[in-house]
Order: sequence, then structure tokens, then C-alpha cells
Amino acid sequence: MSMTDPVADLLTRIRNGAQAKKPAVDVPASNLKREIARILKEHRFIRDVMELPDNKQGILRIYLRYSAGDVPVIRGIQRVSRPGLRRYLNADDVRLSTNNTRGISVVSTSSGVMTNFDAARKHIGGEVLLRCW
Repeated sequence: MSMTDPVADLLTRIRNGAQAKKPAVDVPASNLKREIARILKEHRFIRDVMELPDNKQGILRIYLRYSAGDVPVIRGIQRVSRPGLRRYLNADDVRLSTNNTRGISVVSTSSGVMTNFDAARKHIGGEVLLRCW
């Protein structure tokens, strides 16, 4: 059976792993998921990402980050654009999304996957994949 939204599956695994206080979660690898995990690691929402080889596409092992008292650093992670309803922002709207916001948004642009802050700095728009706070 094919999966219709692999990014939502990634976010759900991270969300469920954090609620269950798991040290790490495993997800099937793809280039988009690698970029999302890289951004989450750069902004210190997750501790580390390791790629495990297998006979198919590979597995990403995402090590979750917890603060004092085993409280997950990721308080919320939400899919914005989905296959049934794509959400796009032009460059001006991306710039406005950096005001009065908590956390980050991950935007897929023509220059690659980046945060809303990087997209606003480069003055480009794109599809808003997710929000994380």
C-alpha cells in the first residue's frame, strides 16, 4: 500500500515518539525528509539524525531532544500544506510570517528547503510544509 503523505507520516512519528518519551524514532528516508530533519537539527528541535542503510531506500534515525524533567523540546509540530490542499506563500507573505511567530516554518522553495526566516532573507516564496514550535 502506498503512502499518500510521507511528510505527515514523519511528523506523526516525531510527535508520537516525543509524547512516549522515546530516545529515537525511525522513518523511511527520502531527500525531503533528510532536509526537514537537517533544519530541525540546526534549530535544535532534535538532537541528531543518523542514516541507516538497508536494502531499500534507507532509514533515518531521528534522536529526539528533551529539556530538564524529560519535557520534549518540540511542543508542537504541524503539517501546513498537504496533498489535498497546498499552501503557498509569495515572498512578501513569507516576510510577514516571520513577525510575531513562535518557532519556525519549513518552506520548500525553488532554491531548496529552508526556514521562513531564510526565505524572507533571500526574498523568495514557496510551499509551506510545516510549522514547529
